[in-house]
Amino acid sequence: MPPPVLLGPYLAWSERAQRFAERTLRRRMADGKEDPARLDERRGKPAVARPEGPLMWLHAASVGESVSLLEMIRRMGEERPELSFLMTTGTVTSSQVLADRLPDRTVHQYVPLDVRPWIRRFLDHWSPDLTVLAEGELWPALMHETSRRGIPIAMINARMTERAHRNWRVARGTARVLLGQIAHVQAQDKATANRLLSLGLPADRLEVTGTLKEGSAALPHDEAERLRLAQALAGRPCWLAASTHEGEEEMAARAYAEALRSWHKLLLFIAPRHPGRAAGIVAGLRAGGWRVAQRSADEEIGPDTQIYVADTVGEMGLWYRLCSVSLMGGSLVPIGGHNPFEPAALGSAILHGPHVGNFGDIYGRLTQAKAARAVTPETLGAAVAQTLEPDEAARMAHAAWQVCSEGADVTEKAMDLLFAMLDRVD
Repeated sequence: MPPPVLLGPYLAWSERAQRFAERTLRRRMADGKEDPARLDERRGKPAVARPEGPLMWLHAASVGESVSLLEMIRRMGEERPELSFLMTTGTVTSSQVLADRLPDRTVHQYVPLDVRPWIRRFLDHWSPDLTVLAEGELWPALMHETSRRGIPIAMINARMTERAHRNWRVARGTARVLLGQIAHVQAQDKATANRLLSLGLPADRLEVTGTLKEGSAALPHDEAERLRLAQALAGRPCWLAASTHEGEEEMAARAYAEALRSWHKLLLFIAPRHPGRAAGIVAGLRAGGWRVAQRSADEEIGPDTQIYVADTVGEMGLWYRLCSVSLMGGSLVPIGGHNPFEPAALGSAILHGPHVGNFGDIYGRLTQAKAARAVTPETLGAAVAQTLEPDEAARMAHAAWQVCSEGADVTEKAMDLLFAMLDRVD
């Protein structure tokens, strides 16, 4: 999110921001947030040639957003074999997750920082026919340089949090200009739609369609590895604390201790949102007396293993398939929650804490369908024990799957919009 300044001064600063941007890249490199082998992409320097023919550029902020686009890209590519796709993201993790999952005729690049000369260099090379922003990041230089070239911009799967809305209200005039450069917006929910309208998006360019994550293909997995781990589990009940943030691992361990009284061979999987925290998580759990195995250290699940820290990238589909119950992280602490459709699509019953504002509409629908259960740190252990009962887990998982499948037309609506915009370009 850029600072709340007027558009003109921001663009003037962005024109001469290379030195600032280089310092930013060095700092991010030191923090392990950039890929040293591909750093030039962040300067707008391409790593590969532009494919021939029409090209659709899709930008997604990070992992969840990029994964939600894959099924749509695959289907669009099947319908139009002449069309190629450029996907940009801004995180190393997203690149790792996408590495083996990109559909045919799809190239991944890191998005350049919002520096006008770097954006122009990027656009000179790629010259997309259509720009598609997923979720809702508004980068002034990127949007300004794209718009001034006459490249149409669409925003799909749009989501704006209350925090982002507060920030943009300070620069309402800038937001109005940027939103005016977008030809059409498909919003995930009414809350996002109302926030965008309040910032100046014309009402005739907006529709509420739901989230693309509902129409996404189920997360992939290695079936041979699933069978191997299932054999190691030997029928033990297990549950997953998925995409956890700091503090939630300790809460999950306390809940595990309570549920263990009802399920004596119970195993807890913990998949931290940021795998770089895993060493500290493992050390803390072991200091608490738990017998822990760590995935990235190639430690196996043994008969006495109590907690398995699943700290690898791109294997969430494996953990959701193995665990009949999943606690969605980022919800017991004030993060805003994470995407519940991933476990819903794979037959895992859903538990979540009170902080689910990032997906409030979706969790509301799941709750109404009795497909998810709200918990607190104090009630989590009892909820895990109850939900592990096979009949209850199966009932909740089936209800969640039904809610998930109802939203499959979101992908169709996005495809219809983008094809129509491409045809107008032609």
